[in-house]
Amino acid sequence: MPMTRRRAAALMGMAPLMAAPSLRAADVFPSKPITLVVGFGAGGGTDVQARALAKAASMALGQSIVIENRPGLSATLGASQVAQRAAPDGYSLCMTPATLFRLPHLQKVPFDPLKDFTYIANITAYTFGITVPQESPFKSVKDLVAFGRANPGKLSYGTTGKGGTSHLMMLRLEKMTGAQFNMVPFKSSTEIFSAVLGGHVDFSPEAAFGTHVNGGKLRSLGIFLADRVPSRPDTPTLREQGFDLVAKSSWGIGGPAGMDPKIIQVLQDAFQKASQDSDFKRMLMRDDQPALFMDSPTYTRYAHDLYAEEGKYVRELGVKVE
Repeated sequence: MPMTRRRAAALMGMAPLMAAPSLRAADVFPSKPITLVVGFGAGGGTDVQARALAKAASMALGQSIVIENRPGLSATLGASQVAQRAAPDGYSLCMTPATLFRLPHLQKVPFDPLKDFTYIANITAYTFGITVPQESPFKSVKDLVAFGRANPGKLSYGTTGKGGTSHLMMLRLEKMTGAQFNMVPFKSSTEIFSAVLGGHVDFSPEAAFGTHVNGGKLRSLGIFLADRVPSRPDTPTLREQGFDLVAKSSWGIGGPAGMDPKIIQVLQDAFQKASQDSDFKRMLMRDDQPALFMDSPTYTRYAHDLYAEEGKYVRELGVKVE
């Protein structure tokens, strides 16, 4: 049966509708809410930062980003579960802490940081420091170390788990000085600082101490950075006190391996915009943290380099976490 001009025109008009169901997911992303898994407990410094970032990124994407807290395994449990169980469609994301690249060198883990993840963007880096209650008799890190050397195991400190940055910093401090301290694990920095203020542990080597120091409840004895931070010009580094310890601990956003490059680009751009949000930047300033945005290619290279560096670092330290 010959095709008339009218029939041909009608078929041509239907073509976009016929093709619509076959559009790739990347062409309409995002079309529903996104879940961002955070490996720290609710209410902690990182959780508060992640929520501020998610709120700003939601506005850029036009879809909500829902935070889901899954603490455990030195903040890598949630990321590991996303890598193992989630589809690489961009709707299941995870916070990627520095322990993701360190823990495989310390113990057997259910993930491969080089093969199981897509690295979307790095966001910031922590500022770790040793803090004590305002009424503590210790006025410097040297005071703390001297007591820990003379009274092995009598002082306790809180961390977010074995293999975390603060834990390894303390192990290095112990090995360097001969002091011995008792490590007590918690799920979040909020719990740690509550324990310090309540007298359940003697000090904290964690990040996110700014609010408590600013409020006069805690006193900072020193920070694990190469230089003093502008917001705390009176707080010396550990290097200045004779202890050559510098912590490098960033966190970013990732997803399962195999994500579509178009989806990665959309998310990367949204998180880059979110990283400049005034509320988010205020959260960073509160905890003395720098903005340290890296796009996906840069962050992917950084992840591979950091994995190698952490392996060397752990071997030199001779640390194992069972």
